Formats: sequence, C-alpha cells, structure tokens
Amino acid sequence: MLKSQRVVFYAHSTESIDKAFWQPLANHLLAVGELAAQKATFFGAEDLANVAGLLHDLGKYTEEFQQRLEGRPVRVDHATHGAMMAVERYSKLGHLLAYAIAGHHAGLANGRDSGARTSLKARLRKTLPLLLPYWEEEITLPQKLALPHRFREVKGRSGFQLSFLGRMLFSCLVDADYLDTEAFYCQKDKAHKERDQKFPGLSELRECLNQYLNRFKADREVNRTRAEILTQVRNKAVLDQGLFSLNVPTGGGKTLTALAFALDHAIIHGLRRIIFVIPFTSIVEQTAAVFRDALGDLGNGAVLEHHSAFSDQSEAVKNPQSLDKLRLAMENWAAPIIVTTAVQFYESLFANRSSRCRKLHNITGSVVILDEAQTLPLKLLVPCVTAIDELALNYRTSLVLCTATQPALKKEEGFANGLEGVRELAPEPEGLHRRLKRVQVRYRGPLTDTELVAELTDSTQVLCIVNSRRHARSLYQSISHLPGVYHLTTLMCAKHRSFALKEIRQRLKDGEACRLIATSLIEAGVDVDFPAVYRAEAGLDSIAQAAGRCNREGRRALKQSNVHVFAVASHWPTPPEVEQFAGAARSIFRRYEEPLSLAAIRDYFRELYWVKGGEQLGAGLLKIIEDGRLEGIPYELLAKDFRMIDSHMLPVIIPYEEAARKALRDLQWAKSCGTIARRLQPYLVQLPERALWVLKKTGAVQPVQPELFGEQFIELVNRDLYHEKYGLDWDEPSFISAEKLVI
Repeated sequence: MLKSQRVVFYAHSTESIDKAFWQPLANHLLAVGELAAQKATFFGAEDLANVAGLLHDLGKYTEEFQQRLEGRPVRVDHATHGAMMAVERYSKLGHLLAYAIAGHHAGLANGRDSGARTSLKARLRKTLPLLLPYWEEEITLPQKLALPHRFREVKGRSGFQLSFLGRMLFSCLVDADYLDTEAFYCQKDKAHKERDQKFPGLSELRECLNQYLNRFKADREVNRTRAEILTQVRNKAVLDQGLFSLNVPTGGGKTLTALAFALDHAIIHGLRRIIFVIPFTSIVEQTAAVFRDALGDLGNGAVLEHHSAFSDQSEAVKNPQSLDKLRLAMENWAAPIIVTTAVQFYESLFANRSSRCRKLHNITGSVVILDEAQTLPLKLLVPCVTAIDELALNYRTSLVLCTATQPALKKEEGFANGLEGVRELAPEPEGLHRRLKRVQVRYRGPLTDTELVAELTDSTQVLCIVNSRRHARSLYQSISHLPGVYHLTTLMCAKHRSFALKEIRQRLKDGEACRLIATSLIEAGVDVDFPAVYRAEAGLDSIAQAAGRCNREGRRALKQSNVHVFAVASHWPTPPEVEQFAGAARSIFRRYEEPLSLAAIRDYFRELYWVKGGEQLGAGLLKIIEDGRLEGIPYELLAKDFRMIDSHMLPVIIPYEEAARKALRDLQWAKSCGTIARRLQPYLVQLPERALWVLKKTGAVQPVQPELFGEQFIELVNRDLYHEKYGLDWDEPSFISAEKLVI
C-alpha cells in the first residue's frame, strides 16, 4: 500500500474525513491518468488509458480505507470499485478497462473461469464498502469512450485484438502507477520525465554508427557485397511503416545492417526506439556488446540488455518500502535500444503479471528486429505471427523478420492466416545467396563416433556440432589429447565461453591447430571461421547457421570449404525436439542438389508447417480467446499456457573469476540488487529445476542473502564441480551416486 502513505499525515491531522484528506489521493489518480494517457499516445488510446488511471485506486475513497491508514487490521479491495465504475459508465470498453483496473496489482485475471486469481466476473459481483462522494468533486470522467481512431479490426480475430488492446492499456496503467509512486518517494514531481530524458537521441546514435561503419573497407568480394547490402537496405528506410523481411545469408552483415536500417527508419517516421529480439540468451550480451562498440561513448547509456536470467525483482525483494523494488520491479524498456530474448518478448505479449506487462506499451512506436525469426517454436507459431501482425497493424510498430533462412510465414506462401504485405529489404535475395555461397554442404549419412573421431583427428582446423551436451563432452574427451582442442557448452558461463572463443579465434587466425566440439549454441551468431564443419542431423535452418561458421570471410576456395551433415550413432539418438526438424531436412536433401537455396528453404518450412497443421501450431490458443468473447478473456490461462520453453530453467552463479567473486561479496551486504545483478549476468549457468534440486540437496549450491532476496541468487559453493574445459559438472556420476540421487 505504498501510495496510501501519502495521506497518513491528513489522517492524523483532522477530526473527520474531509476534502483535504482526499486531495493527495486525487492528485495521484490525476497524475497516473495523465501519465498513462501519454504512454498510450502511439496507439491512439489516450482517453482509455486516462480513465484507467483515474479509476484504478477509486476504492480508497471509503471509510474502511481510512481505518486501514489508522492502523486497524482491515482488508480493503481498492481496485474493484474502479472496475465496477468502468463497466457502469462505459459498458463494452469499460469492461475491457475493468480487467486492467482490477488487476493493476495482482495481475490480469480470467474473465469468467477462475484460476489462481478470482475471475473478473466474480469480482464485479462483490459487495463492497460504500464509496464516499469526495472522488466526484476531484475526478471528472469523460461522457463516453471509443476505440482508437485508427484501430483496424480484422475479421475472425476481434477477440484477440481486444485482449491485446486490454493488455496494452494494462501496461500503460501499471507503468504510470509505478512511476508516479517512484516520483513521490524521490520527492520529485517530474522524476519519471527526468529519467526518460537521460538517454541519447536516435540521431546522435545514428551519427556514432555512421562513423563506425565508415571504418570498414570494401577490400574483398564478401566485404563489397556487405557494403552493397548495407547501402541498399538503408535506402529503403523511407518506406511506410509495417512488416519487412531481411533475407541475407549468414555472414552478410545482417546485425549492423538491421541496426542501421532501424535507426534510419525510426528517425524518418518519428519512432522512439529499436528492439532487437534474439532467440538465445547466450548471445544477448554478445549482441549488446557489438552495439555498444559500434555506438562509441553513447553505447553504454543507450543499450539495455533484458532477459529473464534472474527472477523478477519485484517478487524477490521483500522490503515493501524499498525504492529499489519500485525501480527494478521490471525494466520498462524506456532505453532507445533494447536487446532482449524471444522468450522475454513473446511471453510478455501474452503475460498477465504487472511485472512482465509493464514494458509492453514501449514496444509501440518502435522498430522491432526479430533476429533468426525461423526459431519460433512450432507449438506457438500461430499466436506469435498474429501478435507480430497486430503490432504492425494497430500499434505503429515496424517489424523486420531478419534471418538467412526465412520461414514461410506469409499468406502467399500457403501459411493460413499468415502475414501480408511483407516487404523485402535485401537486394535480390536469390542473387545474394548465390554470390555469398562460400561452402559445399554434403549429406554423409550415418557416422559412428569412431569414424567421426578419426575424421576430426585428421583435420587440423575443424568444428563439430552435435545435439546434446553429453555427446559433445564424449567427443571432446576422445580427442582431448590432441593439440588445440576446445569445447563449448551452455554449462559454461558466458564469461568462460568468451575467454575460450578469444583463444579459438586467435588460433584460427594464426593457422594453428584448432578443433572445436560444441552444441548448437555456436550457431547463434558466434563469429568464427573454420575450413570444415561437421553437423549432426538437425533442421535445415540450424544446418545453414552451422554453415555460416565455415569459410565465413570467403578467403578459401569453395571446394576447400565443406559442411558435412551426418546421422549420429544409435548411442546418441537425435533428441525428439530436434527429430521433427531433422526429418524435414532429410526430405530436402533427397530432393535438392543445393539444400540451402531459397527454394529448398521455402519447401522445408512449408513441409514443417503443413505436417503440423493449425492446432499443433498453437491456433487453439487464439480460438480460446475468440470463444471467450470480451467478458471471458482468459488472460491468466494464456499466460500459463504460452510458454516458449517447456522445461523451467533456473540460474546458478559461477564464481569463475575475481570479478564474479567480488560481486557475490557485495551482494552479501547489499540492500538492493539491481546493479549487482547486472554484474553477475556473465557468470550464470541455466539448469533444469530438477538439476538445481540435486545440487541443493548435496550442499553444492547456496542462496546468497536469502533473508532479503529469497532464492533469487544461487551460488555454486562447491567449485570442484566446475570444470575448466566443460563447465558445470552437475551430472558427474560419482557426485550424484554419493547421495544416491538419480535425475
């Protein structure tokens, strides 16, 4: 009840409840309404957001709330009164606002069927204390409300569109509520404005980027092609807002080209930020570092990394008076450049908690780069595509599907309810793929580990990518006696991997022996250049990414640059989640001589999507929304069922070097955790919940300052379990058998 403490003085300075007592509450409602309206400007819903702000704490105008302030143990539902008033005054749109008002603390509830939270229907039927009349003397509500002026409805998905709008209004409300409360505790009336103004402008950032890009020389064919791509893509920044694709082969300079286009496009169209959505947590920091380097001195203040490595701060910090809790409850994405994960981005678009939804309104009026768009999980493909389309249609957002292997997500490509009006930014993608062809891809069929090890031994510089960590470690151990052998896995913290990659790149550059065994993490934008790559069977998009680590700079002849795709021995079966993609890829290898041609890639994705069908691609989630209508939007159910990753992964902090150990020492005595959490990000290893339980059971990990942070920060205290070559060894048999635990 932080905001209520504004009026404690009045509660003890007056004999009765009078107008002066309620003035601070009215000031808060007016301020939140005004700020929420500002945040809804880019999608034209200022009036709706303003009313949500004016009504969100209406239930505090009661005698019971006064008693609560005087210290009496009285429970007060201060949100439902506002929800009821919204429905009473504004009918249909009022009902949409009621979800946000009723849930501005606890989160968006289901419309009808109850989940963990009481349904909105049940709350609207509650018997509540009498509202005191003072609120009507201070708060003036508009006579009527309407949908945003330019809101475009799509036949067959009106329920989804209204639910999406409701979540955006919820975002405006909760962010405004947080910021106005923060302003009070900072004793600054304009704290929220001051914070937004500290970021560099997009024009300044573009100037820094231009200076950086001007350093590059078109001294080789591949660099000349990259320069041509950059120029032609930037020339298309003047195109109207909407949906775009950037179909450039791996190694074509997509990342910086996309950033340059986004800055140009945003400046031309009066947009406010760039959001890069990346499929893997492991390269969020790497991509952010590239941007900071390219943006020079302004980079550190302009680029925000945001992913879900640690649990939400708002749920971890237990001190209810902590300003840090307010500031760190969830980043609201106010920075001009955001680098985040696909999990964070898409799950937030279907979330119901205030901490996850707070930032959503800041997606509007932005350029969103969907990097490696083909990695969207099949089970949620339809709702993800629908959300992409809705952002472009009604929220003044331009989105770029940026990948070397464009998925067949357009309606014209046979994808039901697919995207329309997607404009290609790259110059002649077919020609680009021919010009940037730098490798030969061969399907080898089955290879035993013995055969594979023999070929790896015979190669001086070679990369081998397999589908499981256990297989990677087994292969590494088989050739570890050779010179220049390395291993990369997600069981190594990011800082550890960075050190290893620095050595690997130097050995490759110097022509020394370098044999790398890795899992698919190496495919996620890691800049290495091997003469030969071995890739265990996987999806065609993964194979294309693996091929991007071979002859990346085009310095070798085509016949000297080979990608070998092989089927693994039965001892290491292809994981079920990979097999469906591998099967579609095998079909392409049988039918195409050039398996990475654009035609082959289109057919691969078509086959993948057609085999699945709408229900298996997540269409059922949208049907639930449409069936529920406005009164039954299943917000809580959607948040529960929309999960990009099935297994729940939890972070363990590895005290890998002195910087990590210092941050852990600082955390032991900290009262807040925001900046320390950022310092610890490079030292995390994500583990399945069951694995973390094993480590806890044996005392190998311990929480840091649990009385304040709960189990948000878990430290590896048994450092013997972290191996210099293959990271956290939590499943080492002798360790587990000691406790007779089985995973």
